[in-house]
Amino acid sequence: MAGATQALLERLEERARRLRSRAALRAWEYRQRDLAHGVWYKLRRVLADAEQAFAIDESDAQQLIDVGCVVEPVGQALAAPMQIFFVEESLLSRLPSRRRVALHLNAEMLAAQRLALVPFP
Repeated sequence: MAGATQALLERLEERARRLRSRAALRAWEYRQRDLAHGVWYKLRRVLADAEQAFAIDESDAQQLIDVGCVVEPVGQALAAPMQIFFVEESLLSRLPSRRRVALHLNAEMLAAQRLALVPFP
């Protein structure tokens, strides 16, 4: 009987340890999200308006600025600042450095310093 009680107590202690661990992890995630001041939500919102994404080089980004394209402010709020533009497909086709990237929050997209996004029609 004492052995069964001991085993039950050990299982309960293990369960409580796992619950405390999950709660600590959740608190850390919420703290990180709150410190970002909503930048990830804003970035996902910008990406939701895009049909396609292309990485471009610095000279093409300057060309877009010269023709009046506006840099999206959310890109400047990232820890490694990015220049993000919404560009019509006709203008994008004239950019020689364009390289299509997957329209996901992944390493490839976040590594690009300059993004040209094609909006939905």
